[in-house]
Amino acid sequence: MAAQDAYEQCGLDRLILVPAAQAPLKPTDVQSTPEDRMAMLKAAAGWDERFEISDFELRKGGVSYTIDSARHFRALYPQDELYWVIGGDQLPKLHLWKDIEELAKLVEFIFLERPGYPVKACVDIPGLRLRRCDGHLLAISSTELRERTRLNLALDYFVPHKAIVYIREKGLYCGRQ
Repeated sequence: MAAQDAYEQCGLDRLILVPAAQAPLKPTDVQSTPEDRMAMLKAAAGWDERFEISDFELRKGGVSYTIDSARHFRALYPQDELYWVIGGDQLPKLHLWKDIEELAKLVEFIFLERPGYPVKACVDIPGLRLRRCDGHLLAISSTELRERTRLNLALDYFVPHKAIVYIREKGLYCGRQ
């Protein structure tokens, strides 16, 4: 939903979904294999021709730093304007991101507000460009989705159906792996 909101409201030509191998500020967040996360993303959005899926960070492995991906996409698309879509809850943490000043020169950030995380002014980062996207506010986190799966509660209306089927077939997040 966030990808669709950003794509439509910001008039993007393409939107590339990039699953992280390991987010540096969430060291214990990875709870499924790279293959499973790629398969779930393909099930959820692979049919939608507006979106592309990149396995760059998964192939690279290790900690996924946005600056490395931004450099990668800058090399692939040297003439394009690059944007990075984030939740508004990340704005106060941007100063913690690796090489944030260089990253601010490479990309403009599109941020979507998340329920329960009012957008706060971020620290002064030279060259930082921000664009607000008024998305559909959905008050659920990936942590809550995994917990719903563990408790055998429905994921319907939160997760695309094909991804739900994949999660159930593989027994992901419920201790049957």
